[in-house]
Amino acid sequence: MAKIIPALWCSALVALAGAPGSPAKKKPAASQPAAKTPPASHRAGELAALVRVYRANPTPARRAAVERYAAAHAKDGNGPLARLALGVVAYENKDYRAAIAALKAAAVPRIADYVGYYLAAARVESNDVSGIGGDAAPAHAGALPSPLSGRAWLLEARALKASGAPPDSAAAVRLLRERYAELPQPEGDITLADCYQASGDPVNAADFYQRVYYRYISGDASARAEAALAKLKDSMGDAYPAALPQQLLQRAGRMLEAGQYPRARAEYQSAAAQTAGLEHDLALAGIGAAEVLNGDISTAYSYLRGMALPESEAEAERLYYLVDCARRRADDGEMMAAVDRLGARFPKSPWRLKALLSAANRYLIANLPDDYLPLYQAVYEAFPADPAAGACHWKVVFHAWMGNQANAADLLREHLRSYPAHATAGAALYFLGRSAEREGDLGAARAAYQRLSKTLQNTYYAIQARTRLRQPGIGSAAISGKAAAFLDTLPLPESQPPPSQPTAATAARIERSRLLRTAGLDDLADSELRFGARTGGQPALLAMEAAGAAETPTQAMRIMKNMTPDYLGLPLDAAPRKFWELLFPLPYRGELLQAAGTKGLDPYFMAGLVRQESEFDPRAISHANAYGLTQVRPGTGRQYARQAGVARFTSRALFQPGANLKIGAAILRSILDQNGGKLEPTLAAYNAGPVRAAEWLSWNTYREPAEFVESIPFTETRDYIQAVLRNADLYKRLYGQ
Repeated sequence: MAKIIPALWCSALVALAGAPGSPAKKKPAASQPAAKTPPASHRAGELAALVRVYRANPTPARRAAVERYAAAHAKDGNGPLARLALGVVAYENKDYRAAIAALKAAAVPRIADYVGYYLAAARVESNDVSGIGGDAAPAHAGALPSPLSGRAWLLEARALKASGAPPDSAAAVRLLRERYAELPQPEGDITLADCYQASGDPVNAADFYQRVYYRYISGDASARAEAALAKLKDSMGDAYPAALPQQLLQRAGRMLEAGQYPRARAEYQSAAAQTAGLEHDLALAGIGAAEVLNGDISTAYSYLRGMALPESEAEAERLYYLVDCARRRADDGEMMAAVDRLGARFPKSPWRLKALLSAANRYLIANLPDDYLPLYQAVYEAFPADPAAGACHWKVVFHAWMGNQANAADLLREHLRSYPAHATAGAALYFLGRSAEREGDLGAARAAYQRLSKTLQNTYYAIQARTRLRQPGIGSAAISGKAAAFLDTLPLPESQPPPSQPTAATAARIERSRLLRTAGLDDLADSELRFGARTGGQPALLAMEAAGAAETPTQAMRIMKNMTPDYLGLPLDAAPRKFWELLFPLPYRGELLQAAGTKGLDPYFMAGLVRQESEFDPRAISHANAYGLTQVRPGTGRQYARQAGVARFTSRALFQPGANLKIGAAILRSILDQNGGKLEPTLAAYNAGPVRAAEWLSWNTYREPAEFVESIPFTETRDYIQAVLRNADLYKRLYGQ
C-alpha cells in the first residue's frame, strides 16, 4: 500500500497552487486602465441581479428598480426581458393584473412560449379566459418542443371549464384526453377530474380524483382530491364508485415506502376491511410489514406467526417478514427455516429473493462464508436477470479468488461474460489480470490491465491496473492473443465523449436559457436545459451550460453528475477541461493547501476526500450529524480542535471552511498514522469507524489493498474508498504537473 510521505507533498502543493484556475495576482492600481461603463447590451448581469433580489423579496422599491431598468432599456433586448421578469414575479405573488400588464409589453420572440404561458396563466387565475388558446399557442408552435407545452394544455382546459357551460367542460375533457401523455402529473389528473365534474360526469370525475388520492399521499393535488372525493361521496350516494382494491393497497404501499409506518398500518387495516381474496390477504400481510418496519418486532412476530394465509404472494410476503423479524432478533434458526419454506413453496417469488439477500447479508457482516455463499449462489441461479444477481455472483467469485481455488480464473471470466455492465466488472478484470500474473502469463495480464485502463479509465481498479502495467515485465510483455480474443467478446460499458459542436437544437436551447438567465429567471433557465437534455439535446453540452451558471461549485458538480452520469468512463482528453473542472472543482484551495501541508497530507488526497464527503458544500450536514467540508461530528471536532490549531472551538466552527479543513486534516493524519500510512484502511476507518475497520482487517491476510477493499461487507464503505482514491487520482491528473 502506498504511503503519504510528508517529503513528497511539497511538489504537489506547488503544482496545485499554480494550477489553472488559481487566482491571478492583481496588477498595481496605477497600471490598471480606468474602467469604462459598458454599453447597455453588456450589462445583462445588472438586470439579473435586480430581478433575483426582487424575486427573493418582492418589495415595491425593488419592483420599481426593475421597472426603471425596463424603461431605460425599452429599445434594446433587455427591456422586454425585464418586462417578462416583472410578469413572472407578479404572477408568482398572485398580482395577476400587474402580471398581465407586464407580459403584454414583453415581446421576446426566442422565448415567446414563456411570455405566452405566463400571460395565459395570469389571465386564467384572474378569470379572464377568452382567447387563452391564442396566448398559450407559442408553447405548442415553436421550432423546439417547449417545457411548458403540457402545462399550457392544462391552462386551455381550465379556461374552457371556467366558462361554466357543460359543453365547454366536455371540450376541455376531450382536449386533455387527446393530450394526456403530455400532461404533467398529478396536475393532469386533478384538472381532468375537475373538468369531468364540471361537464356533469361525476363517475369519471371520481375515477380521476381517486387516481390522484391513492397514488399521491401528500401535496396540494392529494389534498384537493381528498376534499373532492368526500363531496362526491355525499352527493352520489350509492352511485359513488368504490376505489379499486389495488388502489387501496397502492396508497398503503406508498406510505410504507415513505417511512410513514403508523399511517401505512392504518391504511392496510382499512384496506383489509374493504377487500376480499388476494387483496385482503395482501392487506393483512401489509399490516405485519408496517409493524416490522416501525420497529415493533415482538408484536409483528406474534402477528405474522399467528396468521394463516393461502398459497399466494401474500403468504410469500408473510414469510419474508418472518425472515426479517428473525434476523432482527438474531434468531438464525428461525430465519433460515423461513428462507427454506420460501424456497420450497415460492421459488421464483421476489419475496424469496429479498429473503435470500437479507439472510446472506446478515452472514456476510458476521464473516460467515459457509453460510452466506450458498444464499448468494441461490440468488443468481434462481434470479439471473435481477440487478442483484451480479453482486451475488461476485461474492462467490471473489471468495474463490481469496481462497486460491483452482477454478478462480474460470469464475472471473464467467463473471465478465455474464455481467459485463455490472459495477463489479472492473474488479473482475483486475483480478483476472492478477490471476494471469500468478500463472506467469504476463501477456494475458497486460491485456486485462490495458482493457481495464482504457474502458473504465477513471475508476479505482483502472488506477490499480495502471500501477500493475508499470511493473517490470508486464508493460512490455507481448499481449496474449487468447486473452485478447476473450476480452474482445466482452460488451463492457463505454462512455460517449461530449460532442465538440452543438447541434442547432442544442444551440437554441442554450440561447433560450441565456435569455431566461439574463432576465434573472435562473430556475426557468435550468429547467429549459434539463428539458432539452431529455428531448433530443446533447446532455453534456447542456449540463456544462447549466453548471457554468451555477452559484456554487457544489451546485455545478451536482448538475454535471446528474446530467452526465457516465463521465467516469471518459479519457481526460475526450472532454474539454471545463467539463472536468465542473465535475472536480477545487474551491477553498488556499485553506485546503494550508491544512494538508500542515499535516503532511497529499492535497489531492484531501481534495478527493472532501469531494466525496460533502461535494465541497461548507454547510453540509449528514444524517449522522457530521458537519462541513470534511464531515466532522461536533464531539470529534472538539477533540481535535486544539491540535488542529483551532482556538475557541464551537460547533459552528465546523461550517467555516478553514477551520473544518484543519480539523479534518488532523483527524485524517491521526487515522493515517494509526494505519501505518495505508490509504484504504484509513478511509475505511474514516467512513465506518476504526472499530469496524480493524475488525475487517482481522478477517484475512490481504496480499494487496484491493483484496481488503473487496472484503469490506458494507457497500457504502467499499464504494467510498474507491471513490476517494479515484477522486484523488483525477485531481492529481487535472491540477498536478
